[in-house]
Amino acid sequence: METLQAAFFLFVFVPLVNPAPPLQQESLQFYDYDTAVSMGSLTQQDYEKQSKDIRQDGTNVSLDTSLMLQRDDSQLDVPPTKDTNLPTCLLCVCLSGSVYCEEIDIEAVPPLPKETAYLYARFNKIKRIAASDFADIPTLRRIDFSGNMIEEIEDGAFSKLLLLEELSLAENRLVKLPVLPPKLTTFNANQNRIKSRGIKANAFKKLTNLAYLYLGHNALESVPLNLPESLRILHLQYNNITTITDDTFCKSNNTRYIRTRMDEIRMEGNPIVLAKHVNAFSCLRMLPVGTYY
Repeated sequence: METLQAAFFLFVFVPLVNPAPPLQQESLQFYDYDTAVSMGSLTQQDYEKQSKDIRQDGTNVSLDTSLMLQRDDSQLDVPPTKDTNLPTCLLCVCLSGSVYCEEIDIEAVPPLPKETAYLYARFNKIKRIAASDFADIPTLRRIDFSGNMIEEIEDGAFSKLLLLEELSLAENRLVKLPVLPPKLTTFNANQNRIKSRGIKANAFKKLTNLAYLYLGHNALESVPLNLPESLRILHLQYNNITTITDDTFCKSNNTRYIRTRMDEIRMEGNPIVLAKHVNAFSCLRMLPVGTYY
């Protein structure tokens, strides 16, 4: 009898052992993009429920640190060029009006979101810039194409960018300068192949906001003409400049003229002996850096 009571006690009071329920995993949301790529569609996976402002129109995706872009492994060998028709913000990183397309081996300027203000496309394989690349992007304020292979810039490519303030074409293969936009404050064309005949006589004359002009390591035979009064920094080092005139920086017909804003002129590495052209510096507060003997 006692044995039966003990068995009954165990049967009543000992709970059945059920397997623990599986851990609740955060649900994952997938967003499909019709990219018109024959290899398949791209997906982008959101790992946090609070990710917001995801646009699915194929032109711009607002990203944050919680967003991971995942591409099909079969597409890794597809070069990310304009011809792939991939949305630019899947190739590049788009954040608050800035587009970062650096070191991704693109060969052309990708289609940009219309609100783009800052474009960084450094260290790619871009060879040509067309006028149509920026025709519908009037909001651009800064463009950086440093470290590409640019040989040609179509007429008018930058001239209609009325808000553009900073433009870098450094470390390319240019032999002449394009028409520059009117509100430019900084222009960098260091380390190209530009000769003096590749710069028009009035290329800088109307750029009344230009403060920083970098033309070092080119093939210039003379200092560019009609430099604006706004200029503060001028780099012309390591060119082939052999002569300058009294009107290059100053005004030979006005001995009281002083170029008050000019803080630095670099001319080292040129074959010119600056001591032979003393009158050319009479309006400057500081002598140019270079060879004087």
